[in-house]
Amino acid sequence: MNLQSFGAAQTVTGSMHLLTLGGRQLLIDCGLFQGGDDLEARNREDFPFDVAGLDAVILTHAHLDHVGRLPLLVQRGYRGPVYCTAPTAALAETVLLDSARLQVDGYRHDLRRARRQGHADDTVLPPLYEEADVHRALALLRPSLDFGDTQRIAGVRVTPERAGHILGSAYLLLEGSEGRLIMSGDLGNRESGLQLDFTPPPQADAVVIESTYANRTHRAWPDTLAEFSAALRDSVRQGGKILIPSFAIERTQTILHTLKTLMDAGEVPRMPVFLDSPMAARATHEYFEFGDELIPEVRDALQAGEDPFRPNTLHVVNTSAESQRINRYDGPAIILAGNGMMTGGRIQHHLKHHLWKPGTSLIIVSYQSPGSLGGRIVAGADTVRIMGEEVAVRAQVHTIGGFSAHADQDDLLAFLQSAGQPHVWLVHGEDEVMAAFLPVLAAQGLKGDIVPDRQPVDLLGPGFPNGTPPGFAAQPDTGRDVVAGGE
Repeated sequence: MNLQSFGAAQTVTGSMHLLTLGGRQLLIDCGLFQGGDDLEARNREDFPFDVAGLDAVILTHAHLDHVGRLPLLVQRGYRGPVYCTAPTAALAETVLLDSARLQVDGYRHDLRRARRQGHADDTVLPPLYEEADVHRALALLRPSLDFGDTQRIAGVRVTPERAGHILGSAYLLLEGSEGRLIMSGDLGNRESGLQLDFTPPPQADAVVIESTYANRTHRAWPDTLAEFSAALRDSVRQGGKILIPSFAIERTQTILHTLKTLMDAGEVPRMPVFLDSPMAARATHEYFEFGDELIPEVRDALQAGEDPFRPNTLHVVNTSAESQRINRYDGPAIILAGNGMMTGGRIQHHLKHHLWKPGTSLIIVSYQSPGSLGGRIVAGADTVRIMGEEVAVRAQVHTIGGFSAHADQDDLLAFLQSAGQPHVWLVHGEDEVMAAFLPVLAAQGLKGDIVPDRQPVDLLGPGFPNGTPPGFAAQPDTGRDVVAGGE
């Protein structure tokens, strides 16, 4: 039972894990790296395995950092099945088509600028893939995974269970002659304001588990609501725009539902809410079809024909021209725009127009990679580079950590408690966070190891001394909350 991780090993993005069971090769997720330039450069590397030799691909959920390299995999020769749940298939279409569009639009913009500056066309990096590549990848999707139902995939028994992270998210129980393995994908926060809790797992021999927040616990949901309300009320007093960068799937729907709840209860003033994310608007429609995965309050509203994601002051922004007009709107307004890490999307335009104004408020509710634009703002940068221009950071910045869609330390331990005494392998975490989690696992009587980046490991083997791979040198965990919210 061997694993080789080519993404989300010693980092929190680009999930892609090559699993060898019974001589068969399964690729678990095929995600895009997001964050700083060094990370994103890895998206252009060749796949370090025989793409055509894969027996199957299985997707745990539809976030871009778990599905975003799938068109590249197909572009480079993969023609086999891609298994997932039905909601994941629906959301993956939205996510991947939007990714291709943004890449092509960005390339055309950069090409025009290069030509104006007298540079050759080949100085501009082309898009990783285009819409046609996405459609070829979508044609391979097999949305046959249902929570609790076991099927054979390439000779391996696979049972998906609800992960509680986003709509359609699943963790996987894989069973073969070598033993029982759980691949967690991304696990949900049991304090979620939208998703039902993950299903407790069965016992297993090994668990490969995400560890994004393995060194901390989230605020309780009532405390998060109170903190968010206070930030909104304070922002209104500032008199400027209120910018909320948000991931299009799960986070946007949670924020919209929360805004509606707070405004209806009179906890925050009613004001215009601009949803400036066509992808988020499209993704929200899927929540109406698959509402049985959501908390009872939201599920019951959907079944009653209500829209729990629509504050009565909501304006859905579709075109770029409409987006530009928002910046000329006079008075306080909430602008909810993608993407959550501020590495692209329409939020960058709003930041360029408003981040330098003292009256602006920036409310961060999503994960911020340390090397990303959002990470630099959270870390206290005086200026940041946005769309080729240095912009002063004079806005009031709030970070609200409790909106995380990721499990915290308590959630991870609860998940592992149900799995018996497995060998625990950590992925999808920063080095210092995973290093801090190892002694916590040991205190629970569990053997823990960190999955090394791109190096093969025997999941049932002895692991590494102290749980850390050769050459591992984590920085001390300062507890500074650079990750503000989870993806």
